[in-house]
Amino acid sequence: FQTALKTYKEELGSDAIIKSHLGALYDKLLEQNLLRIIEPFSRVEIAHTASLVSLPTQQVEGKLSQMILDKTLNGILDQGAGLLIVYDETPVDETYEDALASVKKMNAVVDSLFQKAAKLS
Repeated sequence: FQTALKTYKEELGSDAIIKSHLGALYDKLLEQNLLRIIEPFSRVEIAHTASLVSLPTQQVEGKLSQMILDKTLNGILDQGAGLLIVYDETPVDETYEDALASVKKMNAVVDSLFQKAAKLS
């Protein structure tokens, strides 16, 4: 990707729309590569991750921070130790949604019973 950008810098960089789309594409590709690298680990050194993608540590740390804030990545950055600590995905508890659906259905039943009782009076 970077090679193509360097080779065709004048053609690709002159158009603002193409430049914007290439920036978004680069961010998406970097995000996917970082997720692929850190997937099997629960703790990863940021410097090691940066060396695997051949980018400066500060840039990788910034991208990981952005991914955590965007909730693309569930973890924290331990900047003192230079680590990324990845948490397991927490299962979603669907009890609240199920209870809410039950209450809505009960509301519909009570409304229909109220309407039938009103017709009888």
